[in-house]
Amino acid sequence: MDKECFTILYKSFIRPRLEYAIQAWSPYMQRDIDCLEKIQRRATKLVKGMKNLSYEQRLCNLGLPTLAARRLRGDLIETYKIVTGKENIKTEDFFEFGVTGYSLRGHHYKIATKRSRLEVQRNFFSQRVVGPCNQLPSHIVEAPSVNAF
Repeated sequence: MDKECFTILYKSFIRPRLEYAIQAWSPYMQRDIDCLEKIQRRATKLVKGMKNLSYEQRLCNLGLPTLAARRLRGDLIETYKIVTGKENIKTEDFFEFGVTGYSLRGHHYKIATKRSRLEVQRNFFSQRVVGPCNQLPSHIVEAPSVNAF
């Protein structure tokens, strides 16, 4: 199978199944992450001439990111849509703003981490996106549209 045919087939049939509702159930256990990544790892070996390359080289040659990077990107996009009001969801249901302890530097969409009692709560969407979202530069977070974000 050549590169073009593989990328079309992979992006059309395989990746949507791997990423179905990923913001809701994003895996946090390493064995689950490895299980998903193993599917992409194995699929990239189907391309002619790439079987002996490392996984990172295969992804680079095919122009594909890792599934972990796509999950993070999806989380950040969904957070942007919630925080800026582009989704029909109350922001207060997910995030808290303006909590002391955060510096005023950076963008004005700084999110605070809610206190969680259980380990599983630390991996909820509203908890796992706080760090990466707060680290984004202000020109990205204050983008006028989702595509510009």
